[in-house]
Amino acid sequence: MKKNLIALLSLLIILPGFGFACTPAAVQEQTQPIELNYWRVWDGPDAFEEIIAKYNALHPFVKINYKKFRYEEFEQKLLEGFATDRGPDIFSVHNTWLRKYQKNGLILPMPATISMVYPIEQGTIKKEIVMTVKETKSISLKEIKNNFADVVYGDVVINKNENSKITPQVYGLPLSIDTLAMFYNKDLYNNAGVVEPSEYWNSKFQSDVKKLNKQNNKGELVQSGVALGGSKNIDRSMDILAAIMMQSGTEMIDDSGQIKFNQSPPTMRQNNYVPGLDALRFYTDFANPGKDIYSWNKDLDSALNLFADGKLATMFGYAYHIPQIAAKSPKLNYAIAKLPQIENNPQVNYANYWVEVVSSKILTNPENLKKGAKYAKNKADAAWDFIQFETKEEQAKLYLEKTKKPTALKSMINKQSEDMEIGVFANQILTAKSWYKGNDANAMETIFQEMINEANTNPEKIKNVLDVSAQKVQQTIQ
Repeated sequence: MKKNLIALLSLLIILPGFGFACTPAAVQEQTQPIELNYWRVWDGPDAFEEIIAKYNALHPFVKINYKKFRYEEFEQKLLEGFATDRGPDIFSVHNTWLRKYQKNGLILPMPATISMVYPIEQGTIKKEIVMTVKETKSISLKEIKNNFADVVYGDVVINKNENSKITPQVYGLPLSIDTLAMFYNKDLYNNAGVVEPSEYWNSKFQSDVKKLNKQNNKGELVQSGVALGGSKNIDRSMDILAAIMMQSGTEMIDDSGQIKFNQSPPTMRQNNYVPGLDALRFYTDFANPGKDIYSWNKDLDSALNLFADGKLATMFGYAYHIPQIAAKSPKLNYAIAKLPQIENNPQVNYANYWVEVVSSKILTNPENLKKGAKYAKNKADAAWDFIQFETKEEQAKLYLEKTKKPTALKSMINKQSEDMEIGVFANQILTAKSWYKGNDANAMETIFQEMINEANTNPEKIKNVLDVSAQKVQQTIQ
């Protein structure tokens, strides 16, 4: 293949029009073989085989090596790779990690234009392939706003402030977006006479929970109506609580990086109402034995295990929990409903997703620089070119069909909304939101878990608990 491609260089002809190179030397320079290492979590190589093959048909000089890591080891492997110049060229980061990697200078912004070599067929009678350098514009900010769910622009475009003199830059693009939803056991609901789950966090929701709870003669929970109120034994407890806070009107953090979830938003200051406090109290009431909605405690098994075992009526999770439940209990009779909302408030759903990014090490890696700064720049262009290629609808569709994940593209939402498994998640994407969790999202999550535990232990000091937690989160951001 390489010999054939090199031979084709002699067939180069000058093409008119903007963006095309005019000398064989330019093509020669950009047809050096490029090898891109691509690191991700969750998805195996089969999810990208077809996409990579399609990309290689356009750019045969680019080889992409895909490697999957376990989530538990991923960030450590990234740091080790960066330190030894053996890390990836393209990798995924969680949407809550993006600013940390950007601030630490570990990822490259998307260039305004990308220069790549394309094999172009020419001639009418005698067909021939001509290798041509073409410069194309990257996806624009407007296109990101128009093509992707709204939450994406807020996360991947940095320096968005219209009053700032710094040009906004794009630091990544997603393949999918997951949202928090309600999983419920249909058998337990039927047995309790609950026809369908509540759309709101209201009195009906609480009444349903009471019907679904079961205790033995010692007052111990043997069947829980809902997994709310706890921390470590409820997967993504922080997301659930944050979602309720945001639905209540809480401003989690302002544009200047000041934590606000313990304060009254501007529209509510007249009444001195703190929606974040109300949300924390609502959440932890389900773990309060003194409340009639008591349905959770720290001694219970994980929510996922209890749900799979048929001992939990309602849990909150993401589309990625579907295969986990199937692996534990393939015959479980359950359904998925939208995340409950707060009546008369705007709909707010919670986004959880990964973003594809380019390592800044491409430009400084000694092995790349041995071949010249121009080669390193070509490699960075190829990395960003591939990300834009894989996140377009035609390729994203291949990925989503293989992985059964909700889309990040607006154009695919209507089609996915008809899907029996992921339709609910897709329907929530347009109202999904996220928030910046500081330089250490894991530390922030631990702070939220500690806040929940402390509020459960000292409910009479819940306002102080909220304030102290906000101060701790602020420290991680600073």
